[in-house]
Amino acid sequence: MVEIHGLDALLQALNSGQTIPGGSPHHVAIHATSQEALRITAELNGRYHSPDEVRALMSELTGHEVPESFHLFPPFSADFGKNLRFGEDVFVNSGCRFQDQGGIDIGDGSLIGHNAVITTLNHDMSPSRRADLHPAPVVVGRGVWFGANVTVLPGVTIGDGAVVGAGAVVTKDVPPRAVVVGVPAKQVGTVQDG
Repeated sequence: MVEIHGLDALLQALNSGQTIPGGSPHHVAIHATSQEALRITAELNGRYHSPDEVRALMSELTGHEVPESFHLFPPFSADFGKNLRFGEDVFVNSGCRFQDQGGIDIGDGSLIGHNAVITTLNHDMSPSRRADLHPAPVVVGRGVWFGANVTVLPGVTIGDGAVVGAGAVVTKDVPPRAVVVGVPAKQVGTVQDG
């Protein structure tokens, strides 16, 4: 694993949106940290674990204690792990893949459906700089519900109480309580209190 002061500097660069040039020390540190994430998720996905064991492995993956109310059904993958935060009462269903270098923050009471993909990095458009990484965080508000097979692109914020329909590709911010569907996701309704 990357030494803690090195990880702190890397996280500061990622969270400030700095471009990470291919081959740079930060780029190398991302790959080193990813090796630890691969090891932990292989353990998580390799056999049955009790809910307490799942939380312990997720705490190891993220580098901080996940809430006792957090639940996850493996398999799960995160290719970095150290820039991932879960609120209280979050549920992540099986098959989800999180690319969290740019930061993923999932708010209290959110439900993430099967096979969701959350991405937080783009590569440079210029072929000569294609290995450069451009981080941008994804923020999922409180009480959000993702259907199965949702994809969220870098830099997107999904407002509190929103619903993202199955198979949607979210390319821009979603207002609170909006219902969005499609590719690219478009608002088709608003969540009403029942």
